Amino acid sequence: MPNTPRSEKEINRFAGFLQDAGLKLTTERTALVREIFATHYHFEADELLFKMKEKGLKISRATVYRTLELLVKSGMVRRVHLGEEHYHYEHVTGNSHHDHLICTTCGAVIEFHDDALEQRQREICERKRFTPTFHNLQILGVCADCKKKGQQPDSPDRVQMIAAGALQLRK
Repeated sequence: MPNTPRSEKEINRFAGFLQDAGLKLTTERTALVREIFATHYHFEADELLFKMKEKGLKISRATVYRTLELLVKSGMVRRVHLGEEHYHYEHVTGNSHHDHLICTTCGAVIEFHDDALEQRQREICERKRFTPTFHNLQILGVCADCKKKGQQPDSPDRVQMIAAGALQLRK
């Protein structure tokens, strides 16, 4: 993992967070931050552990999970649930808010940002006198490639289930 100005900036930022929390920046935590900010897709904790071991770093699963939790608390990493039974993670850069389209057939994750949609969400919160602290929009469906192949989603369409009264939404 090369030392880039970007990774050094993130390491320094994390070191400040750890210092404020009374914790130390260890060699393992430094290596994890470098790897995370060199990864440009949604990754799993065990995948990160495997990559670190592949690079010859002796690191425990507990260290990976604890460091990810600290990075989430620091705001440097976002934990996302992409429809599987475990979380994925992604590093946060600047104003990088985005939402996700998730293919329930092949698992593809398509990131998108829409200013008009973001504005509409702010208007709804204002109208409902609700102060948002975070939001995570995920739209589940079938991607263009799977649709082309005629593949169907692995799970029932939630919209149809709601319409049928099988799921109750809070209004």
